[in-house]
Amino acid sequence: MNSFNDVWDSVCAYCRNSMHEVAYNTWISSLQPVQLDGSCAVIRAKSDYQKTIVEDHYRSLLQQGLEEVFGFPVSVRVVAEEQAEAAPAAPAVEMEPSAAHYTFDNFVVGSSNKFAHAASLAVAAAPGKAYNPFFIYGNPGLGKTHLLNAIRNEIHRRYPTLSVIYTQGEPFMNEVIAAIQTASTPALREKYRSADVLIIDDIQFIAGKESTQVEFFNTFEALYHAGKQVIFSSDRLPKDMKSLDERIQGRLEMGLIADIQQPDFEVRVLIIRQKAQALQFQIPEVVVQYIANQLKNNVRQLEGIVNKLYAYSRLTGEEPSLTSVNNLINEIRKDELPEPVTIDRIIATVAAAYDVSPADICSAKQTAEIANARHICIYVAREVTGLPLKTIGKSFGRNHATISASIKKIQTDMRRNSRLRANIEDMVKNISGMA
Repeated sequence: MNSFNDVWDSVCAYCRNSMHEVAYNTWISSLQPVQLDGSCAVIRAKSDYQKTIVEDHYRSLLQQGLEEVFGFPVSVRVVAEEQAEAAPAAPAVEMEPSAAHYTFDNFVVGSSNKFAHAASLAVAAAPGKAYNPFFIYGNPGLGKTHLLNAIRNEIHRRYPTLSVIYTQGEPFMNEVIAAIQTASTPALREKYRSADVLIIDDIQFIAGKESTQVEFFNTFEALYHAGKQVIFSSDRLPKDMKSLDERIQGRLEMGLIADIQQPDFEVRVLIIRQKAQALQFQIPEVVVQYIANQLKNNVRQLEGIVNKLYAYSRLTGEEPSLTSVNNLINEIRKDELPEPVTIDRIIATVAAAYDVSPADICSAKQTAEIANARHICIYVAREVTGLPLKTIGKSFGRNHATISASIKKIQTDMRRNSRLRANIEDMVKNISGMA
């Protein structure tokens, strides 16, 4: 694996988490790294038009992503495909297919994940026969996505004629909503129900979304009864998703459920060594063990610190030391403090859940559906952000008294309606998890 490609994957992940899925797929996902020249990253676009859009709208985001990975500022130069081919000093680097680097071979196995790993291997070897449905749960950053993509890649290798669809809970929800709005649900159903293997990561995002849950349930039933493999992951057990439809909860619980726990010291050391080996990067053993002792909860943090050490050493010429790694670890710990979820993002999420538009929520419209969504949105904004009522009111164009009344109304409704309470509690948990 090319080392710059490996760093680029982390930059792309940063951008993907910071922008709309459609925009990411349109403008960022097809970009390719060309070379890292000192503190300047050269990136290739497929056309002059894409180059212009990226330069005008996404250069700063790319710079933020590069700085997140490297630990210090890196400038960005975007070239069009023709320019990249004509520049002998900046040879094009072939990018791997998305998520192709997630394999069983590079998944570090230990006591915290060996059952989930073994079960994933069995599912990939005999899709639709071994364990169906298959459900993996655990805290973020522990390897669920790695295993799901490893299953996908292994099935592609073993059974190249099978149709495998991988998606995530939130994009799936957005697809369902878009299909309803554009009267294209038959095409959506054809897409998902013709799959031989359906993999949905972060399934918790469909909880409480009625139209999405109906579509999901019917898709699950069609695939399962046709003997097709269905695989899901979540940050919690089905029974802990309070607003999940009881029928869906039952379906998810009827197969094999495997959990992933925090990695122990030995596994953390192996993860660091493996990541460094992939980068062809030597890290002194004392530094490896120091990292493993300091970062205990998250596999992504371990991989991220190796990426940052690699970039730091490459650009400064210094060998990894306890001093340099300690500075980078302190940066990561600062980064662990969640970014505040914006009210705009809360409005968009609640609007999607209740089939209204963000503009409607912020408007003066008072239909029952819009008013209810607005009250819920205000309550969720207060719960997630903790901002003063006056500040929240500015985002909705309403005064302090109106915001207070909305919050009190939802509190009363939640006491009377356990289903509503479960929906809103799940929504607060999911939105908080976006940070």
